[in-house]
Amino acid sequence: MTIETVATDCRTLVIEGCDGVGKSTLAVRLADRFGFTVVHSPRTPDHLDLASRYRLVLDEPGRLLLDRCFLSEMVYGPLYRGRSRLSWGQALDLAEAVVNRDGLFLHLTASPTVIRQRLEQRDGEAADLDEISALVTAYKRIFETLATYCPVQVVDTTTLDLPSAG
Repeated sequence: MTIETVATDCRTLVIEGCDGVGKSTLAVRLADRFGFTVVHSPRTPDHLDLASRYRLVLDEPGRLLLDRCFLSEMVYGPLYRGRSRLSWGQALDLAEAVVNRDGLFLHLTASPTVIRQRLEQRDGEAADLDEISALVTAYKRIFETLATYCPVQVVDTTTLDLPSAG
């Protein structure tokens, strides 16, 4: 199934993957072509209820494209803070809400070397390859588990032409 087919058939798309993989670039392209409203999810302050925040977003009408969402908390939280602010139960409830909106998860991935090069081009700096590799591996594990509950499409952006939109 191509990304275009997915975008045509879905009312909700969630694009996830580590920084530099091409999420925002793809989100802009899909929104322009298929009429999605893009919701970019920045870091949620610690004192706010993360699950409730995403439930409100998923209650919005129309075609939604989430450029990063609750799954990033499941990856970055444990790696950078030692824990996620979401439980697997909460994450699966939110995933069910995505599916109930005729949704699908796009797991964007790329080689750590490519991700590092993109981050250096975009930001002028990047994490070391070990840290990027840990993020890529953590996303892979999260999506392998998630795919047993809901639709996930993996897209390797290593060879895609994705100039930075972020």
